[in-house]
Amino acid sequence: MRLRLCRASSLLTCLLILLFAVSAAAQNAPPDLDAWVARTMKEFEVPGIAVAIVKDGKVMVAKGYGVRKLGEPAPVDADTLFGIASNSKAFTTAALAILVDEGKIKWDDPVAKYLPSFATYDAYVTRELTVRDLVTHRSGLGLGAGDLMFWPDTDFTREQVLAGARYIRPESSLRSKYAYNNLMFIVAGEVVHAVTGRTWDDFIRERIFAPLGMKASRISSVTFKPGDNVAWPHSRGWRLEGTLTPIAMTKDDTWAAAAGVKTNVTDLSKWVIAQLNAGALPDGKRLFSEAQSKEMWAPHTIIRITEPPTPLKATKAKFSAYGLGWTMRDFHGKKLVGHGGALTGMLSQVALIPEEKLGVIVLTNQEEGGALSAIVNHVFDSYLGLEPTDWVTAYKAARAETMAKAHAAEKKQTAERAANTRPSLPLANYAGDYQDPWYGKAVISNENGRLVLRMTRTPAMIGDLEHWHYDTFKVVFRDKTIPDAFLTFALDNQGTIGHVTMVPTSDIADFSFDYQDLLFKPAKAATAAAQ
Repeated sequence: MRLRLCRASSLLTCLLILLFAVSAAAQNAPPDLDAWVARTMKEFEVPGIAVAIVKDGKVMVAKGYGVRKLGEPAPVDADTLFGIASNSKAFTTAALAILVDEGKIKWDDPVAKYLPSFATYDAYVTRELTVRDLVTHRSGLGLGAGDLMFWPDTDFTREQVLAGARYIRPESSLRSKYAYNNLMFIVAGEVVHAVTGRTWDDFIRERIFAPLGMKASRISSVTFKPGDNVAWPHSRGWRLEGTLTPIAMTKDDTWAAAAGVKTNVTDLSKWVIAQLNAGALPDGKRLFSEAQSKEMWAPHTIIRITEPPTPLKATKAKFSAYGLGWTMRDFHGKKLVGHGGALTGMLSQVALIPEEKLGVIVLTNQEEGGALSAIVNHVFDSYLGLEPTDWVTAYKAARAETMAKAHAAEKKQTAERAANTRPSLPLANYAGDYQDPWYGKAVISNENGRLVLRMTRTPAMIGDLEHWHYDTFKVVFRDKTIPDAFLTFALDNQGTIGHVTMVPTSDIADFSFDYQDLLFKPAKAATAAAQ
């Protein structure tokens, strides 16, 4: 959700991406690591964190801090499971790499060779889309396009997600630009299924978890049982400003190939060591070949470099790119490889300096990206012998600057609101069933003189409509983790509703709430158009 990795206007994901501007030097873990983590937790109000450091094939640190859930005493330790969200993407590309090694697929094979029924909005893209395109964020779909089919929790199946893809309009042409996208990784998982006859889930368990000895790792939160050593997600709401509260876990089995791995720093250390060893395992066997390791860590899609917040100016990259399930950039003349992950109420970061055989893993059960970045950067400062930087203060200041800009934009938005306007129609005329080609049905009902929106595939998405101006309403969702939206009714020349569009009300909203990709039409009209 998403994590979605800077991927978008989301404050959360921007802070995650910026961690690659790190600093990192001694051969041992920072002597003040415990104190640094404790300070980070206090400053960013994080209930629990797990940290691991690997160097030269050895685990230097693997430990937990704080509690799994606010109000309960159970501590986070090295075996506590967290959702790693988009760090799952590297598992998907590793699965594909294994199949390439075995001669069962090629990176540049057309997707249609393995999934002949899969289609995109553009027939040319459907024909030309390759396996490599699925895992490099260059399909032409917009940022986060299609995410509302699986996040927040929906009743879509993987098959239905793939079927819906053909109705999502592209934002750009194939391979012309980088736009972070989870949907195509779901398609990649189904390629694994089609080629092997094993679900993506089973393949990951059997061909990656098992040989690495990742015995505690799982796919999806639906496998958790009471009493399991699991970190609970916490959120302040989508604006990141409310009271920190435990929330329900994301049920991410539908989009597991993009974000579904649940693991701990003990198991992830084994994964990172194998990655830094180019796929070689301690017993002399290989997870994947050195050639595939190089392929996954080679730049495939250029990522535009944006200006970081003022307190993080020194972290600006000279190059940034996406490989196959991994992000990379420069750092003090060295190559940084890694990824971030964001679920509602839970974040992860894996950051590697291959030249130094150094890897850092940070998992948290809260949504402040600066907390992860401050820890990773501090570790890199130590290992690379760099002048220490007060990263906690820097990321706190960056957060304040970003929030101030967002608030200023919202204030301007309110000032530009057309006062004393009324809807064109009586409220009852806006009520009805609406249909979007890829998402499906939404219902607007008139309840005691107020309009209420229900996104029928997403149980949590119930929102109250407040008139904004003209035929635009502000939708305030009752679940405070779901961003508010502007919903605009477009009238035709008969004075009836022709279609309805949505956009987030604020830049703080995570990009996975891709309201802008929806085009609702009154259900009767949509049905007639489809016939």
